[in-house]
Amino acid sequence: MAHSSSDEGRGPLYRLYINRLRRRLDPSAVPRHVAMMIDGNRRWARQLGYDSAAHGHRAGAAKMREFLEWCDDLGIAVVSLYLLSNDNLVKRDSRELSDLLEIIAELAEELSHERDWRVQHVGRRDLLPPELARVLTDAQERTKGNSGLHVNLAVGYGGRGEIVDAVRSVIVAHDRSGGSLEELAASLTPEQIGEHLYTGGQPDPDLVIRTSGEQRLSDFLLWQSAHSEFYFVEALGPDLREVDFLRAIRDFTRRDRRFGQ
Repeated sequence: MAHSSSDEGRGPLYRLYINRLRRRLDPSAVPRHVAMMIDGNRRWARQLGYDSAAHGHRAGAAKMREFLEWCDDLGIAVVSLYLLSNDNLVKRDSRELSDLLEIIAELAEELSHERDWRVQHVGRRDLLPPELARVLTDAQERTKGNSGLHVNLAVGYGGRGEIVDAVRSVIVAHDRSGGSLEELAASLTPEQIGEHLYTGGQPDPDLVIRTSGEQRLSDFLLWQSAHSEFYFVEALGPDLREVDFLRAIRDFTRRDRRFGQ
């Protein structure tokens, strides 16, 4: 997959500004977990006159690899990428979906060989084509012992479905322990449900970023983002720059997070 580098060739003043932004960030204040909703790939392809959305999706995938490097270099521990929703699986044009599935498989394979990153699939594997499910499983197995950046790939993912799956898992575990439904109903806690989410054991996202100017969650990490900060970027996905990312982080570090207090 071609490596996108939209910041190359922007000149020494741009790089100077990037370096200054980085130096002024307090390492202790950067988010532990960043969730990214890459949006606008199809619009990007149309604006450039391409006859297929696949050009946009490939550019978006290359940008996600670049985005992960920015996060890793800044010391962020976990990044979740929203690559394909359950709605996409049933509503996208079949040709576009076929191209997108292939691009996601290529990205997962590539990331599983990058640095010391740990790749994890979050979503419904049973809803995916067997070949993509195999690639995601292999990437997860190949990197499970890595200790670097934890990369969640949300593929065949839906937030409401994840909550349903978590509750089902809680019920099954309780039943296996011999407990009754009445006991479960009386003792069920948000923490129990959280432990059974696809991201169980991970910190919730501190910051959720969405490109292309759209301002909605689109069924992404609904449970986990209860106390997340949100940042919306006007740039279309493939046009996201490192300066846009660093400004998002700077904005996050300046916010007063109250967590409902």
